[in-house]
Amino acid sequence: MRWWRAAGAMAVGAAAVVWACGGAGSGDVGPGRDGGPPPTDGGDPDAGHPDAGPPDAGPDAGPPDAGPPDAGPPDAGPPDAGPPDAGPPDAGPPDGGFVPPPAIPFPTAPGWSFLGPQHGGPHDVYQVSADQGGNLWVAGGADGLFLLRQGSTKFERFTMADGLRPYGYLPDGSDPVGPKFLKVIAVTGGPAGTVYVGYEGLPGCEDAWDKPANRPGPNGPGLAYVYKSGDADRVTLDASGKVKVVHYDIFSGPNLVRNEMDGREKLCSVFRITYDSQGGNLWFGGNHGFAWGDPNYAGNPTCNGDRSCSGLAEHSHPAFNGCTNDTNCGPWAWITEDYRGISVDPSGDVWFGGAARTTRFHWSAFGGPPAGRFFAAASLTDDAGSGTSCPQNAFPCYVKNRIDVWPDLMGESTTSAPYPGQRIDDLVFGMAAMPDGSGVWVGSGYLGLRRLAPDGSLLSDESGRVASSYQFTQTFKDPGTGAISSASYPAASVGALALDSSDGTVWVGNRYAGGIDRLGSTPAADRHYAFSLFGDLSNSGIEDIQMMGSGAGRKVLVGFRQAGNTAGFVAIYSGN
Repeated sequence: MRWWRAAGAMAVGAAAVVWACGGAGSGDVGPGRDGGPPPTDGGDPDAGHPDAGPPDAGPDAGPPDAGPPDAGPPDAGPPDAGPPDAGPPDAGPPDGGFVPPPAIPFPTAPGWSFLGPQHGGPHDVYQVSADQGGNLWVAGGADGLFLLRQGSTKFERFTMADGLRPYGYLPDGSDPVGPKFLKVIAVTGGPAGTVYVGYEGLPGCEDAWDKPANRPGPNGPGLAYVYKSGDADRVTLDASGKVKVVHYDIFSGPNLVRNEMDGREKLCSVFRITYDSQGGNLWFGGNHGFAWGDPNYAGNPTCNGDRSCSGLAEHSHPAFNGCTNDTNCGPWAWITEDYRGISVDPSGDVWFGGAARTTRFHWSAFGGPPAGRFFAAASLTDDAGSGTSCPQNAFPCYVKNRIDVWPDLMGESTTSAPYPGQRIDDLVFGMAAMPDGSGVWVGSGYLGLRRLAPDGSLLSDESGRVASSYQFTQTFKDPGTGAISSASYPAASVGALALDSSDGTVWVGNRYAGGIDRLGSTPAADRHYAFSLFGDLSNSGIEDIQMMGSGAGRKVLVGFRQAGNTAGFVAIYSGN
């Protein structure tokens, strides 16, 4: 087996060479809910600050768990709400050894139905989605991918034994040597019988490739199994009922990225996938940035990241420089992480929300082949510039398109960087673009709910309408000048957002506890689904809400995370 990458030059052809992604890696911004498996020895030390986000955002950042004190009982979900065996590198029981968790006593409520362990469901539910044929798909973390076929009452389970591929290819099309890790964390339905699946990568996957010693070579296989872990699959049901899998290996091969001519491997954990059936696009939100994919990609194991055969273009991000400590700043880090918010605007542009910044990706402003179009739009998100004038009249652009929804105590600058304690990382968990093009709703995992105008400016803060609302406060004393800066405002722990296609209401999932808020045109029209409906199940957090169908016949799919000894489950609303 040939372990090392091809050393010979690869023809670039018509593909443009793009700039490198600066810095050694992302800063540590707003950690998510799941810690994942134990660290490997791949990657650089954490270049970011340790307390950049919830639940421990600093001594003045609010309640210890970034929610109100009464947001739920102590067993409302540990920081790593996955199943107890989610830790080792193989992240789950051997194939065929799956044992469903105990059944959940679901309530009886008009308009609601439930799916859980008694239907063969997983220990944890990260996301739930329906394809255009009415099949339901669930991201079950370490337990795998779950399918409820239309008309069925029992889930089917798929793992690596069935063809799922949570790892990429070496240049010759072979598999990386080392342990394989399966954790399904994202799903979005596509055409009938098709789902797009996102995987969590191993710790260190973002930076492991950057060290040449980690790459396969004459002395051994290196850590290719680390930097090749994760990414995404297209999974399609075949006529026999089995699945056909095509892997999206999200990286750039040799001679494509300026200053990274060996290749670039950064995106590995895919937190959110959005299928734009009208535009014919697939969007991946990952650990370091976001990428475009061809929803009809046929696959090519020996492509080696060339854009002519990879079925994708990667990556972009609204990144900026930040200090690495609160004492003397330390070396600057490239701050970009965890893009969990994706929503397609009616114009065709795409809103992306990450742990630190949000951007309007100006896809509609450019034409031509997808790769060229992607990098033209990326320049309006990534590049330097004041943003007072924009190419193609595509506002916002440049620094104004690195939108700080909940502003830091010190903003972005070309000559200085904010201290970790000056940053108020947004930790976006959900976005919902308005169907009339009037802006986008943005939900933060600990800072609440806001509505932005098309240019990214703030229209309103709606955090007070959310069940988990509380008062957020952050204070910082500059170590050099002694100046004190602070911010305080209503906040909430939002885990998911979706716009109801039947009436335009906004569905809000509370991330830790508190159930579901359904916001109408005014606060007086709001509805709340919590303890009176779900009982103690309302203490389970929500990190995904998706629509199944549209119009009056639509259904609302809600994924409830595992909480203590209560497994994750799916709630389906079919009422008005």
